[in-house]
Amino acid sequence: MRVLAANDPQSGVETAIEPPGTGEGYWAGGPSAVYRDGAFWLAYRVRRPVDHTPVEDARGYANIVARSSDGVHFETVATLTSDEFGAASLERPALVALPDGGWRVYVSCSTWHSKHWWVEAIDLGDGARKVVLAGDASTAWKDVVVSGSDSPGGGWHMWACRHPLDGGDDEADRMTSWYLTSEDGLSWVLDRQALAPTAGTWNARGTRIASVVAGDSGWTAFYDGRASAVENWHERTGVAVGDDCAEFTAAGEPTPIGQTARYLSIATLPDGHRLYWEASRADGSHELRTAYVPRLASLSQTE
Repeated sequence: MRVLAANDPQSGVETAIEPPGTGEGYWAGGPSAVYRDGAFWLAYRVRRPVDHTPVEDARGYANIVARSSDGVHFETVATLTSDEFGAASLERPALVALPDGGWRVYVSCSTWHSKHWWVEAIDLGDGARKVVLAGDASTAWKDVVVSGSDSPGGGWHMWACRHPLDGGDDEADRMTSWYLTSEDGLSWVLDRQALAPTAGTWNARGTRIASVVAGDSGWTAFYDGRASAVENWHERTGVAVGDDCAEFTAAGEPTPIGQTARYLSIATLPDGHRLYWEASRADGSHELRTAYVPRLASLSQTE
């Protein structure tokens, strides 16, 4: 967990994407990274402050898909705007490589004048779209992590963040992570709760799975957590472990308090891993950072 807390070039941490502005509410982050055929592919969210004008350009105004040869310097390939989805805001996308060589993006969309969120899938090749998690009056879904048909064990897997809406707007920031399965990545079956908060701890208000990694002795999930509603938007990264990919238990300590480190995504390379995450700057903006970790290192200990 040390790498995620670093803000020092000597640590190997570099800025991959700059925020779209200076100050509170200007964020670049929510990454979803894939390494494929010698190139790095990255989907991420850009955001402006809530009080930005015009209101249509405030909050999460776009998801961007970009490509890089070195994992640090990216060139934009596609831009998906909140207006295209009729959404008040977009949050973290999930990027998945399709068997035919194409790409699918799962987009988290906010309903106008509501705490409700839904998740929609769009194939970048032909633009085909489908709502995959609609939510309802009591449930919002967002910030999904998706593993495609080439997943260990086969089949499609999703870990989705659930926000309960039955407690009113002041309680809608609470979050738990749920596990879903699918045969085609479009029609999903809810399986079980994958990770829940622990009362009286740093993650008592919410646990949002950000990435899942298979290991020789089980599975590891990296997740965003917070202790209270005050820490909304300033989550820290923690580690959870499981015997399989459907259910996890929190383990160990999170990244340091006072430093936002969230939405960790891991691109697996032949000789190691390249990490991407959203981190806070001193001026209140958020940038998207990256670091390389050799394969011999333990992810749960090195970061």
